[in-house]
Amino acid sequence: MHPVVRAPVNAEAVAVLHRAARPLMDELPQLTDRVVELLRKEEPAYRAASVDQDELWHEVYRSLRHNVGSLLRPKELRDAARHCSWRIGADRAEQGLPLDALMRAFRLGGAVVWQSLVDRVTRYDPDGARLLVHVAAEVWDFVDEHCAVVAEAYRQAERRLTWRRDNRQRLMADALLEGTMRVADLPETSEALDLPERGRYAVVVVAGPGREAHRALLRSRVPAAVRILWHPRPDADLGIALLGDGPGPHGGAGGPAGADGLLEELAAALPALPGLRTGVSFAVDGLAQVGDARRLAETALRSAEPGGEPVLLHEHLPAALLVSSPGLAAALAERVLGPVLRLESADRDLLLDTLTVWLECDGSARRAGSRLFCHRNTVLNRLRRFEQLTGRSLGRPHEVAELSLALTARRVLHGRAYGTGPEAPQTAPGPARPAV
Repeated sequence: MHPVVRAPVNAEAVAVLHRAARPLMDELPQLTDRVVELLRKEEPAYRAASVDQDELWHEVYRSLRHNVGSLLRPKELRDAARHCSWRIGADRAEQGLPLDALMRAFRLGGAVVWQSLVDRVTRYDPDGARLLVHVAAEVWDFVDEHCAVVAEAYRQAERRLTWRRDNRQRLMADALLEGTMRVADLPETSEALDLPERGRYAVVVVAGPGREAHRALLRSRVPAAVRILWHPRPDADLGIALLGDGPGPHGGAGGPAGADGLLEELAAALPALPGLRTGVSFAVDGLAQVGDARRLAETALRSAEPGGEPVLLHEHLPAALLVSSPGLAAALAERVLGPVLRLESADRDLLLDTLTVWLECDGSARRAGSRLFCHRNTVLNRLRRFEQLTGRSLGRPHEVAELSLALTARRVLHGRAYGTGPEAPQTAPGPARPAV
């Protein structure tokens, strides 16, 4: 950064500068009027209603007083002049005045001061006019220095403001997701996050490694009518998804019917990446319900498999019910599958895989055999073995329903639970049971 005034070319040139600058200290109000008038004429930002014109005049006056004074007594007034310029830069950043307008204002003020110096020397000291040229570089270095001070103050203030704004938005999003947002604070939160109070929302929870890649990939795939505000946490990413523009009186793009359709599109767009698990809530009405949607999304997440397809809650309600009551889910798995679970691992897995595929094939042994690469009779033999081990009949619909739920319970209880709060599965107290 340049010094305020360089080593003078010669004492005579500095004397000319001082003789011209001293009277300007008495003419500061008139100089201030001239600078303010030029600012209003040439800089639209200074004509805005948000700029207090009385405050602007006093700001220009203080700046001119410090800076013209620094030309006369650089060693004594340098720090005060820099502090004045720094304060202006920081204040204007707080007010949102564009930096380029502020920089042009400082250069315009420098031009007015320089022209005033030239006019005075030309009028009252014609012989000294040729010497004034020798200090021109020093004067403009002074202007450049203060422009640099202003710019640095502005950028530092801007970074602080950005951090405060981002932190405030993070706190607001966290309160929404936790369901602790006060109703009275919803309008302010809606404005700060640019989310309508009465919109239709869902929450997406993504857990596992590589979540940044998930967000980057999703940006190119998310439906155009869906907007997601991501809220990263150490253990998972939570996304508040706005489904359309609002509730809509007739189920339009933002209404219940349209929102449910967008929810299906969103779930289809969510990428299935290795190691990641994704859960998606129901659609809910309004920002006030986002905390409920977060709990629903976490319930969906617990029934998701690493690297598997995203779990849309309303398509996996049985699994959601089971993970919501893990103790009962474990008891169901033990009651229905207990004898099978106590077999050797290879034998156990063979039977469980066969039962799962047979249910997925709607009870068709032929189709199940095709998927398992074995004859249909082999499938039937394994099913009979299950019946013998458990005393259950696969010909009774209610027992088949229990089997389906028990297999789902075993799958979701083997999944890694997200979070450690009250929604995370906890083993119910009781006697020790075989692992399921």
